[in-house]
Amino acid sequence: MKKLINPWKNVDGYFCFGCAPHNPYGLKMEFYEDGDEIVSYWKPEKAYQGWLNTMHGGVLASMLDEICGWVVFRKLQTAGVTSKMETRYLKPVHTTEKQLTLKASLREQRRNIAIIDAAIYNEAGEECTTAVCTYFTFPKEKAQQEMFFHHCKAEGEE
Repeated sequence: MKKLINPWKNVDGYFCFGCAPHNPYGLKMEFYEDGDEIVSYWKPEKAYQGWLNTMHGGVLASMLDEICGWVVFRKLQTAGVTSKMETRYLKPVHTTEKQLTLKASLREQRRNIAIIDAAIYNEAGEECTTAVCTYFTFPKEKAQQEMFFHHCKAEGEE
């Protein structure tokens, strides 16, 4: 498993709710590549609860949307935006969990459309929340010019 390097970490004004390491209100998610999958490990906090000791569904959806974006960054080496997302809440995710595991992979790509499957697992390995995200992907030139995206590397890559 290889840790992915955040391509925006040194970009002035970068404050992504999902992955910016310096956003005090953000999720500060980090990502790894494991074969065809992008993986993230995250510790729930009570600040993100909806109901008592239960993660807010909107936060869970944000996490799934974020990891799907990282599939686009790493596997397609471009940027994009979510055009559609279908989320299914299968089991409650508790803020008392020691760690959640998120996994996502590219299901299909057609021209500038990417369809990505993602899921959140609790510490027992049970699938709790799933999503299918449809991303509109940008041509690489536009991603470079408008989103300052050049490439997404893993640690150890040049």
